[in-house]
Amino acid sequence: MSAQLLDGNALSKTLKAEIKEDAAAFTTQHGVTPTLAVVRIGADEAAAGYARAIEKNCKSVGVAYQAHALGEATTQEEAAALVRRLSSDPLVHGVMILEPIAPGLQLDVLIDLIDPVKDVDGVHPVNAGRLLANRPPFMIPATPAGGLRMLEEAGVSFQGKRAVVVGRSEIVGKPMALLLLHRHCTVTIAHSRTVDLPGLCRSADILCVAVGRAEMVQGDWIKPGAVVVDFGTNYTEAGLKGDCQQASVAEVASMLTPVPGGTGPMTNAMLMANVLQAAKLAAGQ
Repeated sequence: MSAQLLDGNALSKTLKAEIKEDAAAFTTQHGVTPTLAVVRIGADEAAAGYARAIEKNCKSVGVAYQAHALGEATTQEEAAALVRRLSSDPLVHGVMILEPIAPGLQLDVLIDLIDPVKDVDGVHPVNAGRLLANRPPFMIPATPAGGLRMLEEAGVSFQGKRAVVVGRSEIVGKPMALLLLHRHCTVTIAHSRTVDLPGLCRSADILCVAVGRAEMVQGDWIKPGAVVVDFGTNYTEAGLKGDCQQASVAEVASMLTPVPGGTGPMTNAMLMANVLQAAKLAAGQ
């Protein structure tokens, strides 16, 4: 068997073209451009690079981008004041706080200050709770939203399937598990302390991996014909690698999201979709 590689590059390009058209129509109708404000606190280079990538992503679809950079010496009160201001600004539709932030600051406290409607990262407790209860509207973190969209576009059947999600983060593992549960999968969340993790993975019809360990999942962990979503982005001397060993997994699975070119591009597209959704909610649409 040779797995079908799901092309995130192509799908994200299609979605971003649709978002660009929709954003332009929104601007024409309401006289305001969907706007994303990105808050960076501290001097972390990875966060700075991510901010530049988001800015480029915004420009590609006609979303306005606001950069707000605070220094290492920023106090909790100063950071909170900025987040409050952005959350109350009617011309700002989405607010993101990039990680990591400067040492000594409490990220959770700052996240709680974001208007849930503007929480395009999907990390506010209100959005997490509404996703858990499946009570829309709510913001879904972009990475799992993109992974799910790839499966839907590929025609994957969810109802009654056994899904295993390896990883329990608030922005990938847990929301992905809930998205699959809401589509009538039987879902197990696994992690680094799971007993016999390879055996559990072999039981999955749909296997989603988000652990941040390069090529941890091997072909003999895969149920023949399973659908595998690899959320891994691990930078190694050999280049960007996923959490799955792609060659061996592709020999067993029926579908696989490759790295690079799989869920990564889709994350970019779904973040822009969230900004547009936030703008529409603010406009009463």
